[in-house]
Amino acid sequence: MTAIPIPPPVALVDSFIVWKTSAQGLLEGDNPGWARFTGQTREQYAGDGWLQALHPDDRAEAAERWRAAVQAGAPYEGRYRLRRHDGSYRHVACLAGPLFEGGRITAWAGVCNDITHSLQADAKRHAIEERLSFLDELGEATRHLSDPETVMSTVARLLGEHLRATRCAYADVEPDGNRFTIRNDWSAAGVDSSAGVYELERFGPQATFNLRRGQHLVVHDVDAELGDEAGGRMFNAIGIQAIICAGLVKGQRLVAMMAVHQSTPRHWTDDDIALVAEVVERCWTHIERVRDSAKLREQDRRKDEFLATLAHELRNPLAPIRYALALLRRGGDALRQQQALDVVDRQSAHLTRLVDDLLEVSRINRGLIHLQRTRIALAAVLEQAAETVAPQLQAAGHRLTLSLPAPDVLVEADATRMVQVVANLLHNAIKYTPDAGQIQLAGAVSQDQAVIEVADSGVGIPPEDQERLFDLFTQLPHTAGRAQGGLGIGLSLVKSLVDLHGGQVRVHSKGLGHGSRFIVHLPLAPGAQGASPGPEAGAEATQAGDAGHILVVEDNEDGRELLVALLEEFGHAVRAAADGPQALALARQAAPWLVLLDIGLPGMDGYEVARRLRQEAGLAHTTIVAVTGWGAPQDRERTAAAGFDAHFTKPFDPDALEHFVQQVARQRPAA
Repeated sequence: MTAIPIPPPVALVDSFIVWKTSAQGLLEGDNPGWARFTGQTREQYAGDGWLQALHPDDRAEAAERWRAAVQAGAPYEGRYRLRRHDGSYRHVACLAGPLFEGGRITAWAGVCNDITHSLQADAKRHAIEERLSFLDELGEATRHLSDPETVMSTVARLLGEHLRATRCAYADVEPDGNRFTIRNDWSAAGVDSSAGVYELERFGPQATFNLRRGQHLVVHDVDAELGDEAGGRMFNAIGIQAIICAGLVKGQRLVAMMAVHQSTPRHWTDDDIALVAEVVERCWTHIERVRDSAKLREQDRRKDEFLATLAHELRNPLAPIRYALALLRRGGDALRQQQALDVVDRQSAHLTRLVDDLLEVSRINRGLIHLQRTRIALAAVLEQAAETVAPQLQAAGHRLTLSLPAPDVLVEADATRMVQVVANLLHNAIKYTPDAGQIQLAGAVSQDQAVIEVADSGVGIPPEDQERLFDLFTQLPHTAGRAQGGLGIGLSLVKSLVDLHGGQVRVHSKGLGHGSRFIVHLPLAPGAQGASPGPEAGAEATQAGDAGHILVVEDNEDGRELLVALLEEFGHAVRAAADGPQALALARQAAPWLVLLDIGLPGMDGYEVARRLRQEAGLAHTTIVAVTGWGAPQDRERTAAAGFDAHFTKPFDPDALEHFVQQVARQRPAA
């Protein structure tokens, strides 16, 4: 059966088309309006040929509805997409009815109205309403949440479900703009979580470039749009075929990202992208507000604890002073009076120290500390600090090992303040080290930095507490038994004074029962030529001599010690460093013939260390080996490009290492 055609327009005024057909619903004669709109010729649209101007998906249904209306002699109403002469499809609404003459249908007349703009406006309005409704739901769901991770997981779940995605995750970005952490995410049933720590650079240059500039990464089809080296490998590894990743930049730094993943290719709309961008902004703002509130609560708690501690610490010396005064009033023998006076002297000195610390903190916080900088020898600072704490050392039965730098190691600093810094660190070591313990005080040089290290065999510090150790009024729970009084001010003073000198202080401890190391870095005085006679602070070395040794650079203490022991078992002299500056200093003192260099070092990474080693004239024949947990082909390519001679992936086979070291040793040029 021949399909009855849909009514064609015969006149077109803007978007309004008036048309007329025969009684059988067929288009006959000229139709210039139709030709103008669709671009079809008379021969093409004659009969039912003009059906080809309808969208293929709409053609059959619209033709059937028109045929039924003509056969029934009933009014026709329908909607379909009509192709315009430029190739685009327009939505039209069509109304038609029969024309009668002498009681019979002689023709059909109707109109087609272009409703594309109206539909688009309706769709936009609906999208806006849906977006606002979702954002209201999101705000209501997170309004009372006070835990950052709960905020992250709730937002990820709601956004992922709203977009019908495979996975959704919020990420905190570290200050380096590269490492980011997904603490928890939402994923559809049966889909693995992507929670973990990642490096942005491993997702390719496009992701890195876009996100660090606050631009969004939008990929509709990973395999079609990204090659392996452009991030496709990493995306495929976590089951992603399409992604929106909205980066949030604050103060010219990437601070957070919101990622929506799809396990199959997907065309993301502009509305999708805009929604993800708005959600990451709102999520970050709420999380920052929650964190600020938590900080304020923590500060209030610590303030209350501090006031209670202050009252306790002031009463402690006041009580024996009052007792001593009572004894003095009663007279008595000379020995008893002298004992009372000694008590008053000691306890008033303790009170003075408490008050001085409080005033010092207040002055620093108000910017009233003015450093009296002079060129001073680092060795003199260490000696004076050691003399200051000598009575406390003796009383506790501790043994202090003092390692002084060369006399010409100079810093431009306030001598009194720097003695105060070192003495506070020593006081801290004395306080938290059981009697008859070991304390070390050492000075050294690392490139253009003076290094001071205070190490002890004391109670140690849990890893989770090390970051807040320098906060004001902080006293850790596990130290309560050895605190021996104090306000939790000493280490905060140390950090503030070191910061004022343009330096840095950090702490290392393997945990409870393993002691602690505090390391201070200060700029050397301009023009100073000092050099340390021994290894850098925190570095370890064998005493087999400088010539012909292997240098191990590894920040993990256990890994460093065992690797050194293994190489020594192979029969080699070994030196070791915990970070890049220490490694460079040791290499300059005596050129190693082999360097085993970790990549993930704190501060200066292994790539930078390798680059600087290659710039040293005396290290032209040194073999530099990357020792890293990254072992993919692109990782090996990167280490090779950075100047490494070989690449060992952790954990490596000791026999393979021994064979490699022996091979390098045989190929060494004669001394």
